[in-house]
Amino acid sequence: MDFLSGEILAIDKPYEWTSFGIVARVRWLLSQRLGTKVKVGHAGTLDPLATGVLLLCTGRATKRIEELQAHTKEYEATLKLGATTASFDMEHPEDATFPTGHITREMVEQVLTTFVGTIQQVPPAYSACKIKGTHAYHLARRGNDVELKPKTLVIDEIELLDFAMPTIKIRVVCSKGTYIRALARDIGQALNSGAYLTALRRTRVGDYRVEDCLLFDAFPQWLEQAEIADN
Repeated sequence: MDFLSGEILAIDKPYEWTSFGIVARVRWLLSQRLGTKVKVGHAGTLDPLATGVLLLCTGRATKRIEELQAHTKEYEATLKLGATTASFDMEHPEDATFPTGHITREMVEQVLTTFVGTIQQVPPAYSACKIKGTHAYHLARRGNDVELKPKTLVIDEIELLDFAMPTIKIRVVCSKGTYIRALARDIGQALNSGAYLTALRRTRVGDYRVEDCLLFDAFPQWLEQAEIADN
């Protein structure tokens, strides 16, 4: 492994870790092993409450971050129908409830088809989008009103994996910039109800699949045994 010339590491990000926290930990471990500071960056943020594929680039491979971010992504998402939260996930408590008695499996399957293709999506207020240089989530957490403009994105596939009211599980294949939390919000509204994420797992980024990723907890031992190139 030549971490200074550049490597791409596919990590299975664990629950509650931030993407920045993963980067900082890997950077520290690599720098300790190599005895010199190693540049590390990630190619696409995963929320703390999400798990799955997080691509890390080291050394000169950090120049490939933008290229990797543009790759198609695949997710498995669990939604609770009939309620909403401020962040559209479990970071915040439920703030409203809605009827679900009218929702059938067939209705969900039909609604999901309406999101396939090129769509407009308003990002969540609790997101890393910037407003005049400030992250939206900083403004939202201070109680400020956050208005974000819709973004154009592409949903290639949506598949209903499980229907067990009030919970559904879906598989989504989508473009860069898609917020699955916002998709959950919009699905809830399209069902004349509400919805928020209770679980999210990124299962693929381009050709990098979660089953081929290195478990984050196993990274220190893997690094200890890795053959390091002389520089």
